[in-house]
Amino acid sequence: MIPLLSVIVPIYNVEPYLTECLKSLAAQTLEDLEVVLVDDGSVDGSRRIAEDFVSRDDRFVLIGQRNLGPGPARNQGIRQARGTYLAFADGDDVVPPEAYELLVGRLAETGSDLACGAVRRLVDGELEESILHEKVFRRPQLCTHITDKQVLIRDRTVWNKVYRRDFWERAGLAFPSGIYEDVPVAMQAHVLATSVDMVGEIVYHWRKREEGQTSITQRRSELSNLGERLAAIRSVRAFLDERAPELLDGFDALVLEKDTVFLFQALERCEGDPGPLLELAHAWLAALGPHVLDSAPSLRRLELHLLRRGLVAELRTVREFRRGREDVTRVVPRGLRTTNWYGDYPFFRDRRLRIPDEVFDAREELKLIARVESCEWTGAEYRLRAYVGIHRVDRKVPKVGLWLSDGRRRVPLETRRRGRYGVVAAVDPRRLEGGGPWRLQVRAEIRGLVLKNWCRDAAGGAVWRFSVPGWSRSGMDIPQ
Repeated sequence: MIPLLSVIVPIYNVEPYLTECLKSLAAQTLEDLEVVLVDDGSVDGSRRIAEDFVSRDDRFVLIGQRNLGPGPARNQGIRQARGTYLAFADGDDVVPPEAYELLVGRLAETGSDLACGAVRRLVDGELEESILHEKVFRRPQLCTHITDKQVLIRDRTVWNKVYRRDFWERAGLAFPSGIYEDVPVAMQAHVLATSVDMVGEIVYHWRKREEGQTSITQRRSELSNLGERLAAIRSVRAFLDERAPELLDGFDALVLEKDTVFLFQALERCEGDPGPLLELAHAWLAALGPHVLDSAPSLRRLELHLLRRGLVAELRTVREFRRGREDVTRVVPRGLRTTNWYGDYPFFRDRRLRIPDEVFDAREELKLIARVESCEWTGAEYRLRAYVGIHRVDRKVPKVGLWLSDGRRRVPLETRRRGRYGVVAAVDPRRLEGGGPWRLQVRAEIRGLVLKNWCRDAAGGAVWRFSVPGWSRSGMDIPQ
């Protein structure tokens, strides 16, 4: 009989971890599956472990090939697979028991071409957030698409997904050779899919190896590794330029945020001639849109500026500065008549380096933080207490204004300061009769900088709202 799902597992020298991986696949609550194991020329005991599972569970199939890499191994597994749906797992990772039942169930329900879910990093036996997938699955959605849900640009792995087999073949998807074979395929699948299902549940445990041979991603600061990463980035950009150019800026920004870190790390560890690394770095930056480089956050712009100029010692200083900050880096005002806001980083107005001030410009990174700490009825009025500050600015905001708005009316409030960041205001409910629900807006001004924002709930982070039911003065509903 044709299995519902085929899981392809490329295997190469993962003996310390393979048993746990295969046990997790055998224990799936979706039992109608086959597991296609592809031995990619392992020279350790991985094949023996695979053969043991094949002998005990007829859902497991083992095939072999000479060592060609994970991409060709997966392609070989797909040719062997018989399932209606396809999934991929790496031999050193773990799949939670209900993962495939959940993902296949969503596809059966919606008719989408692929389903994807959240990932956790498996480190020393404990699960941590996967930095690679942060922010992606906070707001899951069914029947969406990467052009509508552009946070999916961050979803660049193939193993936290289930694909319809007919979609895979219709789209002509195949893994390239090389060590970053999954990034181009993941992006192509997202763009070519008619619709995609995002689930918030954790569907994959991605291991950081503690013993044996380090994984490809753990050797990512090696020169050859960086060269292959650049090749994958260029491949994705060429595809997006042709099929979804509106995603290019988001992809470039992600490369600047995540991938360029490995260039920096390689230069920090380099003990010999940094010339080859710097040459690769220049090619890397040339592959990205120039306006994206200019719009990077200020501390990253400083790192990129030093990288472009080949100032490796100074780059190391800035990287050490970044790591040494227990909190976020400060932004400070400079100037008397005209105030600009700059990151408080090394080498600002250094006479020797002469780095342009605009490299440090952080005005666009400033954000007003405003939250309601309490709202109490005194018997005559409501007493609001709020926190108002500017993220990364360690200064009291001298001018703060508060007003309530229901979209039609604005009701200004008299405010008093309490401490460095506290604001107190009184609300007479008679002024709010006939309106609502009300939201609290804040205006803050400091050294010519004006910021506005809605006040948020201190507990949940949602926009803070309250209303006066009917004409009641004391029955005000204050959701907290």
